[in-house]
Amino acid sequence: MGTAFDDTSRSRQPHRVAIPPAKPFLQTLKSNLKETLFPDDPFRELKKQPSASRKLVLGLQYFIPILEWAPRYTFAFFRADLVAGITIASLAVPQGISYAQLASLPPIVGLYSSFVPPLVYAMLGSSRDVAVGTVAVASLLISTMLGKEVSPVDNPKLYFQLAVTATFFAGVFEASLGFLRLGFIVDFLSHATIVGFMSGAATVVCLQQLKGILGLVHFTHETDIVSVMRSIFTQTHQWRWESGILGCCFLFFLLTTRYFSKRKSYFFWINAMAPLTSVVLGSVLVYFTHAEKHGVQVIGNLKKGLNPLSITDLAFGSPHLMVAIKTGIITGIIALAEGVAVGRSFAQYKNYHIDGNKEMIAFGTMNIVGSLTSCYLTSGPFSRTAVNYNAGCKTAVSNIVMAVAVMFTLLFLTPLFHYTPLVVLSSIIMAAMLGLIDYEAAFHLWKVDKYDFAVCLGAYVGVVFGSVETGLVIAVAISLVRMLLFLARPKTGLLGNIPNSMIYRSMDQYPNAESVPGVMILQIDAPVYFANANYLRERISRWIDEEEDKLKSTGGPSLQFVILDMTSIGNIDTSGISMLEEVKKNTDRKELKLVLANPRSEVIKKLDKSQFIKTIGQEWIYLTVAEAVAACNYMLHTCNPKHVTTAETNGQDSNV
Repeated sequence: MGTAFDDTSRSRQPHRVAIPPAKPFLQTLKSNLKETLFPDDPFRELKKQPSASRKLVLGLQYFIPILEWAPRYTFAFFRADLVAGITIASLAVPQGISYAQLASLPPIVGLYSSFVPPLVYAMLGSSRDVAVGTVAVASLLISTMLGKEVSPVDNPKLYFQLAVTATFFAGVFEASLGFLRLGFIVDFLSHATIVGFMSGAATVVCLQQLKGILGLVHFTHETDIVSVMRSIFTQTHQWRWESGILGCCFLFFLLTTRYFSKRKSYFFWINAMAPLTSVVLGSVLVYFTHAEKHGVQVIGNLKKGLNPLSITDLAFGSPHLMVAIKTGIITGIIALAEGVAVGRSFAQYKNYHIDGNKEMIAFGTMNIVGSLTSCYLTSGPFSRTAVNYNAGCKTAVSNIVMAVAVMFTLLFLTPLFHYTPLVVLSSIIMAAMLGLIDYEAAFHLWKVDKYDFAVCLGAYVGVVFGSVETGLVIAVAISLVRMLLFLARPKTGLLGNIPNSMIYRSMDQYPNAESVPGVMILQIDAPVYFANANYLRERISRWIDEEEDKLKSTGGPSLQFVILDMTSIGNIDTSGISMLEEVKKNTDRKELKLVLANPRSEVIKKLDKSQFIKTIGQEWIYLTVAEAVAACNYMLHTCNPKHVTTAETNGQDSNV
């Protein structure tokens, strides 16, 4: 091995690690802020434009996307959007009424919420596929959080005022995240968190619908499974067999249509039309059998007309204002996470990109406008968006078509819903929620990452046995603990040489990798900060002790060099530098030589400013692990490394 190195040393000089030139602090700060808030550089096209008028046009197109794609809109696109819009309208009407019931709001509010917000999103949204409407989980959250403060039965006016106020603050929060480019905050809701939370919320919503299925009048306001089951089984004498049979029949019908639509994608329209068909059939059945006189509850009268203004209903002076703000922020986060995730998923199918921050602005604006026009919280629900996508939508015009269809319903068709049985609405909600219990994703998490599965399970258990808020807090807390553990306990490992190469890789991953006699190569897989500096100091010391004990027990050559591979260390703070200084002192006490390999730009700059480079010696910092190993081998075969001097090392460098 020494001969091979001698041959290469005559022809090749090791590359020195360059120390980048220092930049002014303000320039560095500006660069870091840009990377944090504007990673996609959204205004790069504006910089290329010579005229101010062209920049103004592009700026308007950026903030109002409809101005960008509307000039290219064709009749062929309209024909596809017309079909898709009518299709999702058939789903929006029964879902809007059902989810308003879930939110403990008048059914007409659900229709209002499918009229104004889709028009706003069509102008501001960047997704071609998202279909706007109310969502079940947010509806449940509004009902549980506001219902604890104000009874929707005893004081419906104040409850409605708090609901639109919560929607207003949800919109302000969502739009603020978009304008301030803080969308990455939503990323703290990991995929595992969302799977567990949505599945738990769907389970809770399904359990709540047993009230409508069984025809119960009085029901618990709690959402945990224990309270719901107690409420159901303590009222067995109140169960209505008529409602139960009707509910089970419609639930079976809805689940059957979904099954066939999944088996054959071209049957999607059957699943899309099933909720409206259920409403029509249920209404006709109740009308001709007078089932409302036999315990089957119906919606009753729905007021005709478009959305009334609700500016005066915003309860800014209410003593319950803080509850409305809290509800708005929590529901806003959930609705935003679902809407953006759904938009990105369907954008990938069609191979186009959506801007997450623009989506937040669009969702926020439509909820602010909605709160002023008697609407409650809306987002981009998966079920409606999937129908929109399968129906062949081309642009957001499908939302406009849906809004027009809902407007027509509000103006002329609302009296037809008088005899719609509540049990049908419960069946519609239950069928939709069963599709959100993603057990396949949970199995996948268990198979791939047990910790992610624990996050998912924690969210699910928290929602089902506690409350929706409890489940959300548990899931986020577990996710944050995991992130902190990754930071505070980074992976370290030994590297070995892949035979017949100059490549050094993890000996755990590559069992055939060979250790280098007299040299220990350690890799650290994370930035070094105050949170992990002490751990790394202790872990490196333990690696050294374990390696020395191993060599003593096997009778191998004694350890002479410790190489730290710093390739994965993107940054380091002063605590990390202090840790390296202590490691250097520890190796000196043991008469070992500390060698650094491939420190990154930010790391080498800070090591230079802290004078650590002078402490360790520039000659002991190498560009690659292979060069560091070659230098160590040279020293092992030419002199005693325990007494090597800087002059000798410089002499080796001049020979290389």
